[in-house]
Amino acid sequence: MWILETTDRSEAGPFTFRLMPGAIKTIGRSTTADFIVDAGMVSRFHCRVTATEDGKVEIQDLESTNGTFVNDRRVDRGMVGIGDRIRVGRVELVVKDGQ
Repeated sequence: MWILETTDRSEAGPFTFRLMPGAIKTIGRSTTADFIVDAGMVSRFHCRVTATEDGKVEIQDLESTNGTFVNDRRVDRGMVGIGDRIRVGRVELVVKDGQ
């Protein structure tokens, strides 16, 4: 299991999201997003997070207005690991091992 948790620098929250292996979740402001982050500069469906069965986590931007960032680098798609920081809008989430 993986945990995405807001950092102290986050404008909103606190948020803690759990990802089980095989899970595919959306992050965004929409009430139909899997992980709702109602904060400034977050798109309705901002990004998708996939926890693979082999223990990896992939993030994919969903054509958000303000972009998705991993460790302060804008990404369209990329892999993240323990300790990496994901930023959607002004909200920063850190990836943690939930084991």
